[in-house]
Amino acid sequence: MGEQERMVEAVLFASQEPVTVAELARRLPHGCDPHEAVVHLMHRYAGRGVHVVKVGDGYAFRTAPDLGHLMVREVTETRKLSRAAIETLAIIAYHQPVTRAEIEEIRGVAVSRGTVDQLLEMEWIRFGRRRMTPGRPVTFVVTESFLDHFGLESARDLPGVKELRAAGLLDSRPMPGLDLPDPDEPEAEDQTGQSELFED
Repeated sequence: MGEQERMVEAVLFASQEPVTVAELARRLPHGCDPHEAVVHLMHRYAGRGVHVVKVGDGYAFRTAPDLGHLMVREVTETRKLSRAAIETLAIIAYHQPVTRAEIEEIRGVAVSRGTVDQLLEMEWIRFGRRRMTPGRPVTFVVTESFLDHFGLESARDLPGVKELRAAGLLDSRPMPGLDLPDPDEPEAEDQTGQSELFED
């Protein structure tokens, strides 16, 4: 196991993107247990300057949260998201998978091609499966790059309505059509059979 840890450590250290257990299994010699090696590695790096963290389906080295201030560089951010892009990104994150028409219905205005292209170029959203409805519209979902940027393991870790209101990011009355999921509330709808609406 010690040698397997070393191999996993080398792969994660050299990779710019999070690496999945399946990818580790393909790289490691036959008979290795990459998942157990990752677990051991996570324990070994606990309390160190860098941690092994889960990002989506993969694993990566990241600076310990309490040491993040040491990595701060004073730079001028020249590219900022427009209000339309922020609203579009929020709708995709909370309603994924979602079509362009559904985004426009929630926002109440048309979504420009440039807004979607910007989010695709930043690799914060990607194309999802096509809906098995007339026209077979493509859907959008957030990417692992989006989750990694905001320190989230999955989209389920996005803040709920109560947290957003507590942070002052939402008015007491929700925006029309933007029904954000609240982790404290049970699912209002039965999700059974939703996979039938999508094309593999």
